[in-house]
Amino acid sequence: MRAASPFLSLRGPFLSLRALVMSLRGLGRFLRSCVSSPLNAALTLLLIGAAAYALPQLFRWLVIDAVWSGSSGRDCVDRDGACWIFIKLRADQILYGSYPAAERWRVHLAGLAGLAGFAAILMRGAQHRQHLIAIFLPVYAVSAGILLTGGVVGLTYVPSSAWGGLMLTVIVAAWSIATALPIGLLLALARRSDMTVIAAMAGGLIDMVRGLPLVGVLFLAIVMFPLFVPPGIETDKLIRALIAFTLFEAATLAEVFRGGLQGVPKEQHEAGASLGLSRTQSTWLIVVPQAITIALPGIVNVCITIIKETTIVLIVGLFDFLGVLQAGLADPEWLRAQQVRATAYVVAAAVFWCICFGLSRYSLAIEATRNRGRAH
Repeated sequence: MRAASPFLSLRGPFLSLRALVMSLRGLGRFLRSCVSSPLNAALTLLLIGAAAYALPQLFRWLVIDAVWSGSSGRDCVDRDGACWIFIKLRADQILYGSYPAAERWRVHLAGLAGLAGFAAILMRGAQHRQHLIAIFLPVYAVSAGILLTGGVVGLTYVPSSAWGGLMLTVIVAAWSIATALPIGLLLALARRSDMTVIAAMAGGLIDMVRGLPLVGVLFLAIVMFPLFVPPGIETDKLIRALIAFTLFEAATLAEVFRGGLQGVPKEQHEAGASLGLSRTQSTWLIVVPQAITIALPGIVNVCITIIKETTIVLIVGLFDFLGVLQAGLADPEWLRAQQVRATAYVVAAAVFWCICFGLSRYSLAIEATRNRGRAH
């Protein structure tokens, strides 16, 4: 066996030093760009002045003058700082809605299982990632739905009307993204099909759904759909809302995927044929992966939009994260506290910003990884 070179042990520190140097270079380029022209220098000074004026006041409102302890809204009356006791006292409703406290371990288990599954699939070096995602998504969706609903295997039944808060926001967003992505891709492929009937049907469905506002699609699913089913047949309100979200977002994503498919050169099919692949095989093995890469910024943009659109479920009687906050603000106990409303909306904005910003940064990391692989 050949002895390991002593220089291999220095590879880690060298790579870390290189990353630090690249970061410093990037910071230097950013600082130079801030003063690269008189206009940029003036705007930089203006932003620095605005930050110097606003940040101390914001810190004072958030921390120094904030109300951190108390038992009711009376403790926040005539106070000029954030009312954090509102968030503290309503934390359970904000996170879980009316989900029974004794059964919330099921929410934690479903969340941890989803995070662990995606982490295992998306970790560096994972093989057959696309196939694993295609298998994991439906299996996890069904398993998590059974776990959260219960009624089987000794689990207590929890109706979807008890779901709410941040839990419901995550469920609606995750379901919409997980189901709209494959359906949108299939619709895009169908619209580009050589069979005229299939292409016309897919195009008509996409244009019809995209021509409606999401509020209208939810109205059709929640109010109109029960009028067309036989008497005695009832469907869950949350399931109807999820189906409406899936259809609407799938139509939007279909156009994003279609743009990615059009960006793939037609010669890629010819390359697949030269390797002995059928048109279907070349489409799924060669064209679709490239189309997804091209459409990735648009896909992430739609996913971020989906996360923000979840707040619209409030109009159909489902209390998501923002809906629970607004319901708490309507409680007479908190009406006299002037800063409660501002505190609630600051928390909502921070949560949505963290989720959307994290998703956008992850998409940038994927693009950077793909660009490095393409360069090598």
